[in-house]
Amino acid sequence: MQASTKPPILRCLSHRNYAIFEGGLFSNYATGWMQRVGAGWLAWELSGSPVWLGIIAAADLAPMLVLAPIAGAWTDRVNPLPLIRLAQAGLLIQAALMALFTHMGWMTIEILFGLTILAGVIYPFHSTARQSIIPATVPRIDFPSAIALDSASYHSNRFIGPAIAAFVIPVWGVAGAFIAHVVGSTICLTALTFLRLPPPDRSNVKRGALFSDVAEGMRYAFNHPGLRPILVMLIFASLSVRPLQDMLPGFAGGVFNSGAQGLAWLTSAFGLGAMSGAVYIASRGALSGLTRVSMLGYLGTALAALGFVATENLMVGVVFGVMIGFAINVMSTSIQALMQFAVEDRMRGRVMALYLLIFRGTPAFGALAIGLMADHYGLQISFALAATLCLAVLVFVAPGRAKMAQALENKK
Repeated sequence: MQASTKPPILRCLSHRNYAIFEGGLFSNYATGWMQRVGAGWLAWELSGSPVWLGIIAAADLAPMLVLAPIAGAWTDRVNPLPLIRLAQAGLLIQAALMALFTHMGWMTIEILFGLTILAGVIYPFHSTARQSIIPATVPRIDFPSAIALDSASYHSNRFIGPAIAAFVIPVWGVAGAFIAHVVGSTICLTALTFLRLPPPDRSNVKRGALFSDVAEGMRYAFNHPGLRPILVMLIFASLSVRPLQDMLPGFAGGVFNSGAQGLAWLTSAFGLGAMSGAVYIASRGALSGLTRVSMLGYLGTALAALGFVATENLMVGVVFGVMIGFAINVMSTSIQALMQFAVEDRMRGRVMALYLLIFRGTPAFGALAIGLMADHYGLQISFALAATLCLAVLVFVAPGRAKMAQALENKK
């Protein structure tokens, strides 16, 4: 009873396994964003092309489209804890190769593309395992806060990581950011060895064809009266506005003329806003009303993106970047919490893999398409059109909000 009187965030952190899990991931998130900023700027330095920025973003994101459903189905069959340990070891090796090739002066845009693909292949298994582990570390009542706090940790490091990178890269070069990620990945892998979770009950799992499990998960999600419309929202936000974050090097270099430090400012602004959005959801705690909150976040994402692309002033762009980060993370974290609550346990890996496929995978198409369009019309016009499309979709989804909330927020 005493635990229930704690604020939602402190209640989550009072659970041993959750605290260890998030503590280990924190260092991985921070240095991972350092590596991402370094890789984005390195891609721009090596190519100077928005098309190559789109290709590198696609290399990072596209494997999710193919592998996330398979990773989700596999996670529903196995113990996710050994799976995430193995995936984290793979990401550590990738980080070490990034650091080695850059430090030795061997890096080319083609090698960067290949190493980015490697991380993209590993990430779906890491992410689906993580999504399955989080609910196992807390009671069901703490799902929304636990998920939001994990998102706050990730997105706070979108502020912390780039801010550190802004100091590290000018002194030690891009290789310094990559070496930092080797250290962060090692800390995370060590923390994962201290987790003590009972293996999930897989006695009712049908050992049929893996692709049949994938198809079953997709049918379940898109036949669900609450999951289907929020997934449509997530698809269009991920295709139209979400790629903006991956194209920030182009905005820093080609629109704001601010160089690597401008890129760090912009990336940090997105991260600060996203962290604030996730902390808001985590502090909110309750699931009631979260459907409406997710739709408001969707609306705010599109409007803030239109403001961002309408200016060529870096500081104004930073302000709108904070707004975009806040709105898109309020939307995505709300959707993630609603899905975790509404889904049956036996389908969790597959349904949450679908969330990851959309939120991390579909921006690959958006980044590539907008990168190609930007070669002819510029980044600002291209993203203005994309954000307008995002707004148009809300007209079709909004009338069904009450039915969505009933299906998502009232599971027994």
